[in-house]
Amino acid sequence: MLDIFSRYKEKGLDSGVIEAFRNEILGYYREHGRRFPWRETDDPYHLLVSEVMLQQTQTSRVIGKYGEFLAAFPDVRTLAESSLVDVLRVWQGLGYNRRAMLLRKTAREILTRFGGRIPSDTVVLRTLPGVGDYTAGAIAAIAFNLPSPFIDTNIRTVYHWFFFRDREKVADKEMMPVIEQTFDASAPRIWCFALFDYGVMLKQSNTGLPSQIKKQSRFSGSDRQIRGEILRLLLESESLPEDELAARFPDDGNRLRRIIGRLHEEGLIRNENGVIRISPDG
Repeated sequence: MLDIFSRYKEKGLDSGVIEAFRNEILGYYREHGRRFPWRETDDPYHLLVSEVMLQQTQTSRVIGKYGEFLAAFPDVRTLAESSLVDVLRVWQGLGYNRRAMLLRKTAREILTRFGGRIPSDTVVLRTLPGVGDYTAGAIAAIAFNLPSPFIDTNIRTVYHWFFFRDREKVADKEMMPVIEQTFDASAPRIWCFALFDYGVMLKQSNTGLPSQIKKQSRFSGSDRQIRGEILRLLLESESLPEDELAARFPDDGNRLRRIIGRLHEEGLIRNENGVIRISPDG
């Protein structure tokens, strides 16, 4: 097999490198491609839900919640017309609850601006709440099978290994032209799945990856954990006095106030005269 990295360093991104790279990625996918429920559909709404859920969350945690969420909110209109409390209750266990709030806001905009039909244009998609370059590109490529290159952590891992493995850090703006030139426009959806799976394989094998790719942020004791616990308590009790909430987290009052303030700024909670509850219109 052609040594893709050495050939790239010597010749640049010529047709031989591109062909060998695509063959390697797609060959691995044919033999080892993973199966998930969101890969069995081309429904743009279902794929929007899955892509938002998969952000910074392991697939093993998403599988069960994906089906539960779609059972509760089967289409854009149902999600758009649901309360934030109902959405957060179903979302519990996935973490990063702000994603659920933004997904609901996105559904409301899709309903009012596009009659419930999810747009395929990445420029338009990026105007929706919480939709950045990654989610817009993924929806266009996976839901609509459009040649729309994007970067996520697995794709970054693949390209770092094949084209930049002699460097510890590579900026996305430097990596993106290589991603664009090697993108398989004949089958965007399959190409993205293949890149995802190859990246997972590289991470699991620890194949000479730089430390910046291997690291994961600590959850235990983090602000994320406290945020999630606050929302869980509010979903159970509907509302809590601020001093009672403070008694649940006695170790660092300043930290708790900062986290509550941030949740309030983001629109997830409302603090009314010292009584905290989930925002009714977050």
